[in-house]
Amino acid sequence: MTAPTKPMPNAPAPESAPEPASGAAPDAGGETLHSPVIAWFDAHARDLPWRRPDAGPWGVMVSEFMLQQTPVSRVLPVYEQWLARWPRPADLAKEAPGEAVRAWGRLGYPRRALRLHGAATAITERHGGDVPTLHAQLLALPGIGEYTAAAVASFAYGQRHAVLDTNVRRVFARAVTGVQYPPNATTAAERKLARALLPEDERTASRWAAASMELGALVCTAKNENCAKCPIAAQCAWRAAGKPAHEGPARRGQTYAGTDRQVRGKLLAVLREAVAPVPQAALDRVWDEPVQRARALDGLVADGLVEPLADGHYRLPLT
Repeated sequence: MTAPTKPMPNAPAPESAPEPASGAAPDAGGETLHSPVIAWFDAHARDLPWRRPDAGPWGVMVSEFMLQQTPVSRVLPVYEQWLARWPRPADLAKEAPGEAVRAWGRLGYPRRALRLHGAATAITERHGGDVPTLHAQLLALPGIGEYTAAAVASFAYGQRHAVLDTNVRRVFARAVTGVQYPPNATTAAERKLARALLPEDERTASRWAAASMELGALVCTAKNENCAKCPIAAQCAWRAAGKPAHEGPARRGQTYAGTDRQVRGKLLAVLREAVAPVPQAALDRVWDEPVQRARALDGLVADGLVEPLADGHYRLPLT
């Protein structure tokens, strides 16, 4: 099957809507939000390779794996190299899983590379090498959860699904719920709200998913929201309430220096750069603290990212 192209539909003209009373949330159906956000997206969306029609469903899927907890600036060069080397799922499936880990480079959370390799293998074996079109089929692939299945179905195939990433959840929390931040973990109430806000028309719904995500990434950001540039600032419940400070559980910060994640990254860097199995002594040199180093290495082995050999050497996985 040839990967379908995704024409960018023209957004409908923004509708004039009465400004909600102070502190009031916009209508739960979301009709007053769709047109201005989509119109803003048409004017301000970044030109990203996975949004171009020639990216195809596989390009969209690769981007969704890479963008999880990783900024666009870091993803772009790795994405381009990945697609040049493995333009179709079958190309990746032919390679050892360790090559996916090697090509992942320093994107972080390298288990995503193994999951993407597993998904490519399943796509090749079950779907003739074409990324499946149905949400249920996507969800059945290894390494793919609800968010990724919805994102690929929406962005690659123009289907109607609620796509809830961190940026979208923050936009909905502020514009509709009237709080600064969403909960730390996605709740049933958030999913219900996302479905209520979803446009009925499939093409509009897929455009809304991308537009609301971009709004959270560029304007309604976590720390420096730019209400002056927001197309729905006049309708935002959080702004209308005077931007009350977050009162829920403390926001989770991401630390790296000195953590097991840092040690794992250093160990993997040695293995990625090696063309032959690496002796234990070479790995021992990357981190002075032996207990933490051993724990990190054991974790990499348990996660399938590293294969120990009988002679005390280690390598990236071949199977």
